Amino acid sequence: MSENINCQATRRGRNWDAHVPEYGAFASGRTLKQLRKNIEGALALAGVTAEITITPTSPELETLRTSKDTYTAALRETVATLALRSTTKTDIALATEIKPGQVKALLAEPEPHRTSRHVTPSLA
Repeated sequence: MSENINCQATRRGRNWDAHVPEYGAFASGRTLKQLRKNIEGALALAGVTAEITITPTSPELETLRTSKDTYTAALRETVATLALRSTTKTDIALATEIKPGQVKALLAEPEPHRTSRHVTPSLA
């Protein structure tokens, strides 16, 4: 049975570095592809065969991921709102600049739990 191991890669100079502390494995590579090969080799020396997921990290990449998550949440809410207003899937796709298949997929997703947006005025 193959294990899944997640590790974060950080850029140091011209190389990517990754560390898997639970196995004492460390590797470096000029490219992410080379890093994957090297971390797999380091784990093999420890007798570990695993599926490796490498997540490159930096402040800029974290900003990008946050922006992507915000966009995805706004898109999901916009598609749902337009659908509730009886807008066709084709019109939703045109208005949001996504493919009709993406509209269909978003509408097929279970609706996330939403908290109330109503603010109770304070009695001050």
